[in-house]
Amino acid sequence: MLQKLKEHYGDKLAAADGEIGRVKDFYFDDQAWLICYLVVDTGTWLNERQVLLSPRSFGRWNRDERILEIKLTRQQIERSPPIDSHRPVSRQDEQDYHRHYGWKAYWEDGGMWGVVGFPVTNASPPANGRPHHGHNQRDDLHLRSTKAVVGYEIHATDGTLGSVRDFLVDDRSWAIDGLVVETGHWYAGKEIVVRTGKIERINYGDSTVSINLSKADIERADNHSVIPIPPEL
Repeated sequence: MLQKLKEHYGDKLAAADGEIGRVKDFYFDDQAWLICYLVVDTGTWLNERQVLLSPRSFGRWNRDERILEIKLTRQQIERSPPIDSHRPVSRQDEQDYHRHYGWKAYWEDGGMWGVVGFPVTNASPPANGRPHHGHNQRDDLHLRSTKAVVGYEIHATDGTLGSVRDFLVDDRSWAIDGLVVETGHWYAGKEIVVRTGKIERINYGDSTVSINLSKADIERADNHSVIPIPPEL
């Protein structure tokens, strides 16, 4: 089922033996277009320290009560490696994290989660057929915050399209289906979803997203690279 990420910010997180905090953010891989981690705001429990949780640890998500069950204990989480929220997560950080829980790293399975219940990402490949990089692929720039990208301008081939408002995500595979975009006055400020296959790169230096579409492409009724927001969202 497709979900907007922003609707989950602030949801409670319940470990096997008690509450651990709330959803603060998500980290995504902008090559695989996959949500890799949830960032937990632990509040006073861990002296406001932030920790990462992989979708491997997710249990039932009660959307009515806004509670996500986590299949870990408070002690396991307390002993997990700390993260520095002021910089991107490095590959070394991830290796330490997966080693702590005894999980196989998702990148070792070619973009798969590597466990039953987490299929291969269903994100579309880039339109030009080339691997999507989006930034200098040094280890310390491997993952990015979804919250940080909200507000980035969307640059079409013929001008500014609008700005990133949210991420549309499949809550079973945690693949990113597209970016929710708030269009400008040229399109009556409507919200649309630009599919990931049409995103050429995310420019973190100037806070923009370049897409391989024109405004005329957006307005075409038969353009499947851009979809309207589903009514239930």
